[in-house]
Amino acid sequence: MKAKKSFGQHFLKDESISHRIAGLLQLSDQYQKVLEIGPGKGMLTQYLLDRTYELVVVEADRDMVPILKRTFPQLKGQIIEGDFLRQDLQLFFPKGEPFAIIGNFPYNISSQILFRLLDYKEQVPELVGMFQKEMAERVVSEPGSKTYGVISVLVQAFYEGTYCFTVDRSAFSPPPRVQSAVIRLQRKADLQLGCDQKLFKRVVKQAFSQRRKMLRNTMKSFVKGNEMLGEDFFMQRPERLSVADFVQLTNRIEEVMNSLKSDD
Repeated sequence: MKAKKSFGQHFLKDESISHRIAGLLQLSDQYQKVLEIGPGKGMLTQYLLDRTYELVVVEADRDMVPILKRTFPQLKGQIIEGDFLRQDLQLFFPKGEPFAIIGNFPYNISSQILFRLLDYKEQVPELVGMFQKEMAERVVSEPGSKTYGVISVLVQAFYEGTYCFTVDRSAFSPPPRVQSAVIRLQRKADLQLGCDQKLFKRVVKQAFSQRRKMLRNTMKSFVKGNEMLGEDFFMQRPERLSVADFVQLTNRIEEVMNSLKSDD
């Protein structure tokens, strides 16, 4: 079975790497189920089935499903056929039931996978995934880094990220044009941000929409003309702000927005 460009497929062929990735799941005492995204031919799957948890896999390429069924009969009834991004995971992991996520993720939808993770953060204690190296670095980068951005802030608001190791192009068939890397995300103990989470997301996205501009310019759309835009805090560019800073910024903006509403 040849890799399909439409699915962004690059099959991992190095078994030592697959075994290493499977071993990065460390919180199995917090869940009994694991979801593997994009198992392909099952290079990673074989090592996940050796574990004590129940494995569920989701595969968008329907031509791969018969291969998985033949190779891993123990997955009977646990293969989700379809696009992960379009699945209602509550059908497989009822609300409140914890599960982990793992996979050699298709690079063309890796950021969307992370946003879906955040939708299910109350149920997912950890994620282990293979990403394009640039994306992996972006997710775990710290304030002040050139790679620090929207995905960094939104993920780090709820998860602690670890860059585990780099994977060379030669480990795949066909080799991708880019280097790859594996990261692990462990959910924080407290999911309460201390601000309105929907507004927080809007503020972060707006701040980085023009990342070279200072906050006094990008935040005008929320509080245009307000005197607080002249404060030193708003002379900063978004890549300098930590998650805590964005929480503070969100609360300040909400206060002003509520004040403006009350004046009306």
